[in-house]
Amino acid sequence: MARLPRLVVPNHLHHIVARGNNDQPIVLDDADCQHFLSSLRDSAQRSGVAIHAYVLMPSRVQLMATPSDAEGLGKLMQAIGRHYVPYFNARHSRSGNLWEGRFRATVMEADTYFLACAQLIEQQPVVAGIVSDPLSYTWSSYAHHSGAQREVWLADHPAYWALGNTPFEREAAYQQLAQATGSSELTAEIEAATRKAWPLGSDEFRRRLGKLTDRRLEPAQRGRPRKQPAAESS
Repeated sequence: MARLPRLVVPNHLHHIVARGNNDQPIVLDDADCQHFLSSLRDSAQRSGVAIHAYVLMPSRVQLMATPSDAEGLGKLMQAIGRHYVPYFNARHSRSGNLWEGRFRATVMEADTYFLACAQLIEQQPVVAGIVSDPLSYTWSSYAHHSGAQREVWLADHPAYWALGNTPFEREAAYQQLAQATGSSELTAEIEAATRKAWPLGSDEFRRRLGKLTDRRLEPAQRGRPRKQPAAESS
């Protein structure tokens, strides 16, 4: 069975995960992290992709982003590959591909899933035991959303702006969200949707997506189609 094309819908929120080949490191030190984020920032601008949230882990990167066209996410990851991978290989005396196959992505209903997914992304260093709180980890968007450090290249999503009327209100509300225990079911739902590349949202959201793409939005039914009974002769 032919592999479905990646689902990318312009002007909609996407969750993206790219892993190192065989879970090998994609960054080894702060210099690598700085170079990667510089490549991400420049590549996003050239590809017409707005980056809303990110975390750069030793063996993977996770993003929340909105592309302006259907080719945007592919162009973004290709551009990072062209600029970052040669740097990483040269600096660490290695060769070959850095990534484990294609990056994974899903389209999400922003009003329902933006904040939950942003928290999922930015809590990854805590879950991995690297730090005890997300603010202690330099290489994520948590400091930006919580007001500790402004990153001008990040595009604040409307769902983040809805947290308050002033920057202080939004930052305080976001900090409270980070202190709350996230839903394990919601986390599993987001991770499964990204892994399987099916859209994540309400029935109405999927119906609206169906008008914007020809790509199938649900798994095909397994097995052969059921035979219809023959019409009786008169």
